[in-house]
Amino acid sequence: MLKLENISVRFSGLVAVDNLTMEVKDKTIHSLIGPNGAGKTTVFNAISGLVKHDGRVLLDGKDITHLPVHKRVYHGLGRSFQNIIIFKYMTVLQNLMIGYHSKLQYNHFDEIVYTNRFTLEERKARLRAIEVADLLGIKTILGVYAGTLPYGFQKLIDVGRALMTEPKILLLDEPAAGLTEKESDILKEKIIRIRDNGITVFLIEHDMRMVLDISDRITVINFGKKIAEGTAQDVVNNEEVIKAYLGTAVTVQ
Repeated sequence: MLKLENISVRFSGLVAVDNLTMEVKDKTIHSLIGPNGAGKTTVFNAISGLVKHDGRVLLDGKDITHLPVHKRVYHGLGRSFQNIIIFKYMTVLQNLMIGYHSKLQYNHFDEIVYTNRFTLEERKARLRAIEVADLLGIKTILGVYAGTLPYGFQKLIDVGRALMTEPKILLLDEPAAGLTEKESDILKEKIIRIRDNGITVFLIEHDMRMVLDISDRITVINFGKKIAEGTAQDVVNNEEVIKAYLGTAVTVQ
């Protein structure tokens, strides 16, 4: 689904990502881990088109290296960010519908005079939001103002907004950050459900319990370089990973 070929990113001579090559297979959960400052978010930014880089990015066989951000969405790239942005005084439904904006097929005139095309497109957005909410288990709170909800639900809204674009692959940047253990367990179930619904998931996460429980494959980077890749068992037994990141051996359940 996603292929990175010799990706390198430099900031004023500092190498943030160093010649990274990797693949994320279709309909899998693939985790990218490593210590703080390893270059993980920069990898996501390169995939998303937010930073200049050397090398190629291929999405579902198509070279999207030089496409602007909004066109990458059309090709099936969805993403959530570390710091969520929730419109507190809008309902969950309205927050989700914002994520459908790139799919809308009406113009300002349609919106002003409330044409049939506007009505039809808004209905499509609403139905998609209900579908996404059902997938994430938040259908019963669609009419609730987002700002009144606990942080765990706000995280799900953020993930849901990325799902509104109907992505082939969903990039999640530290989705469990700030969550309680119970909230993390709920999120873990939702990510598995997203994968089981045919959407590839590529995530950055420091919650190793979550990473080891749900990942089909894990890539580890340090100082922008790939140091290990494989199953959870492969990674936790890798001496270089233990030294650079884990600090001690970890048991895979």
